[in-house]
Amino acid sequence: MPHIDINADLGESFGPWKMGNDAQMMAIVSSANIACGGHAGDPATMLQAVEMAVAKGVSIGAHPGFDDKEGFGRRRLPLTIDEVERLVAYQTGALCGIAALKGADVRYVKAHGALANWGAEDADIAGAIVRATRAVLGADAVLLTISGTQLEKVACDSGLNYCSEIFADRGYQPNGLLVPRGQDGAMIHDAQAASARLIEFMQTGNMPTVGGDPISLEAGSICVHGDGPTAVELARDLRQGLEQAGIRIGAFVK
Repeated sequence: MPHIDINADLGESFGPWKMGNDAQMMAIVSSANIACGGHAGDPATMLQAVEMAVAKGVSIGAHPGFDDKEGFGRRRLPLTIDEVERLVAYQTGALCGIAALKGADVRYVKAHGALANWGAEDADIAGAIVRATRAVLGADAVLLTISGTQLEKVACDSGLNYCSEIFADRGYQPNGLLVPRGQDGAMIHDAQAASARLIEFMQTGNMPTVGGDPISLEAGSICVHGDGPTAVELARDLRQGLEQAGIRIGAFVK
């Protein structure tokens, strides 16, 4: 039976400010990318997300991003390569410490927002993310990478374990990169349309693009953004549709 992981960006609240619905999403996804205090999150929020993940048997991953809560990590900051490496190591280590309070392990890293997009385009930035991931999580570290990008290539070339991901609720450009937020076709809010697109992808391996022909991508995980207005509905419909199509849902790393 074919299988795939469903991941979501969670733990993205901060203090009294709330983002997303972690409790409902944790009951649907198989992997949780938990914000580490950069673009969102704080020690209490991280701990709560870890507790929910442990209770639901969901795999825990670190979700480091630019230290930019005002921009939610979606603005590219002009950091050096060394600064990016330290940023990823620092935030990943913070989540490891919080997870240790509950006897849980952080199994993988997935860069957030503008940092992830930068790593997808730039091999030097990708290298910094890869080095930090290996340094903190060790030889068994896994990096969740946007399929077909520089980050995936650098992880592969360096011998780091990685899992390719595609996005349920984001549009693709013909070059394989995501359509920038704010542009037409960047987001897919219709849960049924997103689910149908992903089921077709699982059957063909081809992803529709905005303004071009479909492209061939590899995927071991599907991301649903936990902060979207239809995130819970989309994730639930996606999981149900995939399972009805005979596709088993399970974490890409235990």
